[in-house]
Amino acid sequence: MLLPFFKKKKDGLKIAVIFNKDRDDTIGCYFEKALRQTGHDVRHFWTIYADKIKPVFDLYLRIDHGDYKYDIPDHLRPCGFLAIDTHLKHPYEKISEQALHYDFVYCAQKEGAERLARHRRIKTHWVPLGCDPDMHKNLRVKKTLDIGFVGTDGKKSLRKELLEKLRGRYPRNFLGMAAHTKMSRIYSASKIGFNYSIVNDINMRMFEVMSCGALLLTNEIKDNGFHELFEDRKHLVVYKTPEELFKLADYYLTHDEERERIALAGCELVRGRHTYLDRITAMLRIAQEGLTAKYQKLSP
Repeated sequence: MLLPFFKKKKDGLKIAVIFNKDRDDTIGCYFEKALRQTGHDVRHFWTIYADKIKPVFDLYLRIDHGDYKYDIPDHLRPCGFLAIDTHLKHPYEKISEQALHYDFVYCAQKEGAERLARHRRIKTHWVPLGCDPDMHKNLRVKKTLDIGFVGTDGKKSLRKELLEKLRGRYPRNFLGMAAHTKMSRIYSASKIGFNYSIVNDINMRMFEVMSCGALLLTNEIKDNGFHELFEDRKHLVVYKTPEELFKLADYYLTHDEERERIALAGCELVRGRHTYLDRITAMLRIAQEGLTAKYQKLSP
C-alpha cells in the first residue's frame, strides 16, 4: 500500500537515485539495480548535477560514494541518505554535516548509525551491505585455489602483512586486485575466502565471499552488529590473531566436509536474507513507515 506522500500509480513510485557512477562496481550500482527490481520507475543522477533535478519524484535517495563536495538541495523531499563510510574519520565528518537535512538516514555500519544518532541527535537506521546473487554466484567449479582474496593490500595495515604471509604459505592462491566480473570465478574456485576488515567494518567482501560458496575466514569484528548477522563456525569462521588465522586455515584446508558445510550455510544465509534487494526493500519500508507516522501526526 502506497502512502499519501507516495503517489499511487500503477507503475509504482518515481524514485531518483543519486550517486557518482564512475565505476560499474560502486555500491550505488548495486542499490540502483535492486531498486529497479522492485518495479518502481528509477532514474539515476550524478550528485554534481543534483541541483538540476526536478521536484517530480516521490523519493530522492542519495547513495554515499566517498565524494562529499556536492549534496542534494534541501527542497528535494522526501529524501534519504545511505551513508557507507561512517567508519572512516574524514568521511564521517562530512557525512555528519550533510545528514542533517535528510528525512531518512541509513548507515551501512551499525556503530556508524549509533554514533551519528548520538552526535547529531537524529534518527538513523542500520542497513548493512549485502550481495548481488546475479553477480556474486556460486559457480560450483573445482576448488583449485586454497585461498582467495579480491581487494587491495590495505597500505600500512595488518592486512598487507597477512596477505604477504598467506602468499608464501599457500602458493595456490589468488590474492590481489581483479575486475568485479572475475570475482565469482575466483571465490567459487577458492576453498577459503580471506578477509581482514581494517576499521572493524562489516564490508562487502564478507557477503561476496559467502555468496560465491567459499568458506569466509575473517578477523574478529567487535560489536557493530556482526553477531546479529552471522554465527561463528556456522556461517563463517572468525580468527582473533594472525597465529589463529594460519591455524584455522590449515585446519579447514584439510577438513573438506566441515569446511564445505559451513560454506554452504553461509552461502544460503546471505543469498536468502542479505541481498541488496533485501536492503532496498527495508529502506523503502522504513521510508513509508516514517512518512505514515508524520502524516498521522499532522492529520487533524
